Amino acid sequence: MTEQFSIRPAAQSDGSFLGDMVVEAANWRGGAPRARHEILTSPVHRRYISGWMRPADAGFVAVDAGGNEMGAAWYRMLPRSDPGFGFVETAVPELIIGVLPIWRAHGVGRTLLRRLVLHAHEQGHNRLSLSVEHDNFARNLYRSEGFVVTGHVDGRDTMVHRLS
Repeated sequence: MTEQFSIRPAAQSDGSFLGDMVVEAANWRGGAPRARHEILTSPVHRRYISGWMRPADAGFVAVDAGGNEMGAAWYRMLPRSDPGFGFVETAVPELIIGVLPIWRAHGVGRTLLRRLVLHAHEQGHNRLSLSVEHDNFARNLYRSEGFVVTGHVDGRDTMVHRLS
């Protein structure tokens, strides 16, 4: 039985929840999780939420029937001087996605991903990029949704989706 959920645009007030989703994404392996403050104060993760919501930022939040947040997907334009894990170039937004563990493998991530890809296309972007660790099961989701590997760095794949 699939739980019903809806997708809403992310707002400036969602910054804290997006931080939670960065933590979920960083701790995807399970086991002993890294502390929230450790992840969110790290420059490599802070760039994904610092100053949310900037003019070029866009995202969506999945919400269950009771109004509880389940996951989020968003993108940011990152500068060459402070690139993200999946940086391709300054004109290509980098996608970040996180889903609470209880909602993984229930279609939440796929629905968020599709909505964000559609939005990026509607906003005139030609490509979206992301980074995923080689052994992360989400690689299959990204491939099935049209992302292709364009590079490898430190056990991570950079993947790009060409929007048509």
